[in-house]
Amino acid sequence: MAIHTLADLTWEEVRDLDRARTVALLPVGAVEAHGPHLPLGTDVVIAEAMARAAAERMDAKGLNALLLPAMAYTAAPFGARFAGTLSLSPATVTALVLDVARELTRHGFAALAIANAHLDPAHLGSLGDAAFQAQEERLLPVVSPDLTRKPWALRLTEEFLSGACHAGRYEGSIVMAARPELVRESLRRSLPPNPASLSSAIRAGARTFEDAGGPGAYFGWPAEATAEEGRATLAVLGDILSEAVMNTLSPETAA
Repeated sequence: MAIHTLADLTWEEVRDLDRARTVALLPVGAVEAHGPHLPLGTDVVIAEAMARAAAERMDAKGLNALLLPAMAYTAAPFGARFAGTLSLSPATVTALVLDVARELTRHGFAALAIANAHLDPAHLGSLGDAAFQAQEERLLPVVSPDLTRKPWALRLTEEFLSGACHAGRYEGSIVMAARPELVRESLRRSLPPNPASLSSAIRAGARTFEDAGGPGAYFGWPAEATAEEGRATLAVLGDILSEAVMNTLSPETAA
């Protein structure tokens, strides 16, 4: 089996793929504020690394993996007040993912697996709506494990489980492992902890980072981030996505 990158292939190479045994992986993130130390594209960096980690695991289990170009625009209302954040309407996001699923179905691929690194509730709702509508239309399976829910969340880090994990140790570690040149190291090391739980604030009705207690657009312990933790977390994220795919596909396809 093999791992392919769609944008690098020719149309004839795609034609010749065993598409019925090929899973398309779509990295999904936001262009959104991630503190003063991480880039606006942090979610996309994480999603692309997660997709590749999942592809490697699916390849080892006998499935071809096709890495799609990342989807970098989505609903990001929590960070909308910060310069550079680009937030789309949830309906636009649902429509885009659904159209991608329709096209992949037309080409005969086995499934669409979404490597999602953006956890804004509006965005998660959009992905859920797209997966539901794809099922209603009898399109290919759309696999999108929600990292904020069991059982997946329980496999992630202590900071992630605390809910204080936006641009903190969890995300900072992954960027340090995947794209260390993008981290503003002197700023990262100087940032004080912000233990405010974003997830708890969301449940209490907060609608922006500021309302949730994150005036600097970060939550958690960014100064404690390490590339070693990032590599370990990426391994877990790859396992989660690949397992979700294998659990969704029929035994005949996954064999």
